[in-house]
Amino acid sequence: MKKPELIVMLTKNDQTVANAREVFQTCANSAAQCWGAKEVGLPPKALKELYAAFKNHGKTSFMEVVAYKEDDCMAGAKLAQACGCDVLLGTCFFDSVNQFCLDHGLKYMPFIGKVYNRPSVLEGTAQQMLDQLAAYSEKGVYGADLLGYRHITDGYGISKAVISQASLPICLAGSIDSYQRLDQVLAINPAWFTIGGAFFYGKFGSDFTAQINSVCDYMQGAVLAP
Repeated sequence: MKKPELIVMLTKNDQTVANAREVFQTCANSAAQCWGAKEVGLPPKALKELYAAFKNHGKTSFMEVVAYKEDDCMAGAKLAQACGCDVLLGTCFFDSVNQFCLDHGLKYMPFIGKVYNRPSVLEGTAQQMLDQLAAYSEKGVYGADLLGYRHITDGYGISKAVISQASLPICLAGSIDSYQRLDQVLAINPAWFTIGGAFFYGKFGSDFTAQINSVCDYMQGAVLAP
C-alpha cells in the first residue's frame, strides 16, 4: 500500500513566508517531491518565481487557497493557474471554480466540512464530509482538502472516519507537528499530508532540510522517532 506523501508547505500561520524561494533553494535536493505555498504572503510576481523554481527542480506543486467567497476562490484558482501550479488545494467548492480547473488542467481539491477563519477552523460530521465527497466526485473533482486537526472537537476521529471511506484522494492538511501525529497519519493513510509551520518552528529538528528528510524517512519506516 502506498504510504502518505509529504507536501512541504513554505508557510506559517496560513501565509507564505517572505523568504520562501530562498528556503526552497536550500532544500530542493531533499527527499520531498511535493511542495506548496499559500495564495497570500508574497506578491503574485514572487509567487510565480517560487512555482517556477518548483518546476525547474521537477517538483509537484500545490497551492492552498484559504478563501470562502466565490470571487475570492476564483481569484485563488486563477493565481494558481497563472503560477503553473499542478494542484489547487482549498477554497470552498464552487461549480465555477471547478469548471475553471477542469478547463485549465488544474487538479482541484476543495475543502470538505465547514471551514472558516484564518488560520482555518473545521466543523462538521464525518458523514457530512463524505456526502460532500460523493457530490464532488460526480462533478469531476480530483480530490479533497481535509483540515482534520483543525476540527473543533475530534481531529483524529473525524480524519480516520472520512479517509477510511473516502471516494476521492484526500490531503490531510494543517497542524501536523509531532511524531505522534505522524503515527496517526500513517494509521489514517491519506494520499498526502502537509507540514508547514512545524518545520519553521523546528518541531522535527533544527535544520530545515534534515527535518524534511527525517519526516520522509519516518513515513517510509526507515527510522524511529527521536
